[in-house]
Amino acid sequence: MSATSALRRAATVTALTAASVLVAAGVASAHVTVHPESYAKGATDGVLTFRVPNEEDTASTTRVQVFLPTDHPVLGVLVSPRDGWTAKVTTTKLKTPVKTDDGTITEAASEITWTGGKIGAGQFEDFDVAFGQLPEDTGRLTFKTLQTYSDGKVVRWIEEPADGADEPENPAPTLELTAAGAGTASTAPAESGAKATAGASADDSTARGLGIAGLIVGVLGLAAATFAFVRTRGARS
Repeated sequence: MSATSALRRAATVTALTAASVLVAAGVASAHVTVHPESYAKGATDGVLTFRVPNEEDTASTTRVQVFLPTDHPVLGVLVSPRDGWTAKVTTTKLKTPVKTDDGTITEAASEITWTGGKIGAGQFEDFDVAFGQLPEDTGRLTFKTLQTYSDGKVVRWIEEPADGADEPENPAPTLELTAAGAGTASTAPAESGAKATAGASADDSTARGLGIAGLIVGVLGLAAATFAFVRTRGARS
């Protein structure tokens, strides 16, 4: 293979490698997610953060609806003020009341809707939700979410993941509930909003790191091919 061919091949490989790695990094952080990813069963006085990225290039996200399960209710829901956004919490009567140390709970939040704000292209927004107590009788909470754009498009993040199966196309934000004392960092109660989003920030940083690493590898390959090409021309002249 001539030096010129090697240079052209290296350039092609560089472009394809960089593109594939960056696409993978973008996909890793494209869905609506909840952070942290897990809490202890029955955890009290904590914070859940719903991260909503904008996936459209020509439209803004203008409405976010998060549906909370009522068969395993999240008790004592409070929303944190968010500049530009108005939050509405809808409650519903529980089919099975929940007994707590403070009495029997007959109603719980079933939906939170944020409107009035805007998430532009290439941006995301974090919505913090404080809770008084998580359920003890389930190992997973699924928060089906609707994301509405300024052009009228609605993305339905409602597909529930199945154990052992590939991630669905539009997965719903999912919170794993672990046994108390399981030792996971996210099981500690009363986390602040900043701590609750730390895991999400780490995921995004990892994705960006993979993208940068892919570019570096590609550039190094291109540089090596260029050097070989220059050396060959010098030897011929």
